[in-house]
Parts: sequence; structure tokens; C-alpha cells
Amino acid sequence: MQLDGKIIVVTGGSGNLGRAVVAMAKERGASVALVERQGKPSTPASDGVVGGFPADMMDPASCREMVDAVLAKTGRIDALIHTVGGFRIAELSEEDPTAWDQMMALNAKTTLNMMQAVSPGMIERGAGRIVAVTAGAGFNAPAGLASYAASKAAVLRLCESAANECKGHGLTVNTVMPSIIDTPQNRAAMPDADTSKWVTPEEIAEVMLFLVSDAARAVTGAHIPITGKG
Repeated sequence: MQLDGKIIVVTGGSGNLGRAVVAMAKERGASVALVERQGKPSTPASDGVVGGFPADMMDPASCREMVDAVLAKTGRIDALIHTVGGFRIAELSEEDPTAWDQMMALNAKTTLNMMQAVSPGMIERGAGRIVAVTAGAGFNAPAGLASYAASKAAVLRLCESAANECKGHGLTVNTVMPSIIDTPQNRAAMPDADTSKWVTPEEIAEVMLFLVSDAARAVTGAHIPITGKG
């Protein structure tokens, strides 16, 4: 599955999943624009990387400015892969409004802001792909994950609605739903866990890049579970 010539905006490119997405996209011929936190030294352009573009993803205007900067350099955006998000464990009795708002902002608001920033240009061109990260907790929330699960449920419904709105405009919107990701941080947090069934960032990246490829042109509104080895 090649992505020759495609221009892909990737958020969270310095994270475990984001790095896997960027590396795999470059290997397959895409050019990647990295969305970076404001104030962070910008990533220079290199082979397969258009450059780093600062944005406050909590701020719709900042997201639009970032997209305008990418478009000024590349002329178009073929796909958005949004990997930014947060996680929180807290019993309902311990939940507080500030933490709730933070989860909604990190997971749902950043998704909304990025989608609103990139989708007008994609609709105007009649082509585009958007892929976000959700979680099975958004469908069936375990105990102790109320704010996280609610925020991921919001992302699911947001992406479903966007997919339906964009039908007929050449723009697809899909999500992936990983289980526990095999990262150094998760291994450190769960030293006694059986990691053999965890999913790797590369396995998730493979599915995300399929969804932005031409092969997935007829797939929209889907939530694809990536839950590890059977």
C-alpha cells in the first residue's frame, strides 16, 4: 500500500503512535506535516517531512492558522491523522470538573478543532481523509474511566456525524480503537501485565495509513477495533 505524493498532517508526531505513523508514511512515499506545540523548536524540513507547524489545538483560530501555513507550503492537504489525546483513571466519587473538562478538551475538542480546520479545503477539492483515535471505552465504559470514556464517546459521535455530513464530497472520516498500546510508558506502569496481546504503535499505524489510502475510498464512518492478538 503506497502513499506516493500524498500530503498528510499528523498531530502528536513526537508520541509513540505519532512517530510510528510518521515513519511508516514516509517509507510509503508520503510527505508529512507535523503539528507541534507552540513554543517548541520547529522541526525542520527533511526527506518526507514538510516541516513542523506550531498550533494550540485547543484554539480553533490557531488550528486554522496552522492549516493555512501548511497549505501555503504544500498547496493541499490530502489527509489528517489525529493522534493527540489524554487518559485518566478516577472513580466517580473522585472525579472533579477540572479533570473532566481537561479530558473533553484533550480528546474531543482537539479533534473538533482539527477537523474544522482541514475539512473545508478537502471538501472544496472533493478529496480528503480524516482519521482519529478513539477507544472501546467510548462504547462500553469500564469502572473508573468516566471522564475518559465520555470524551472518547464524544469523539466517536463527532466523527460519525462528520462522516455523514461529508458523504458526496469525497471526504471520508474514520476512527481506530486500540486496546492497550505496547509502549515503554505502559510497560513501566503495568510491570506485571501480559504484554503478548498488546498492540504495537506500528500495528495501529498500519490501519490508520490504510484508511488514508486510495484503497479505503469507500470506507467512512467506521470505528475499527485494534485489540491485539487473539
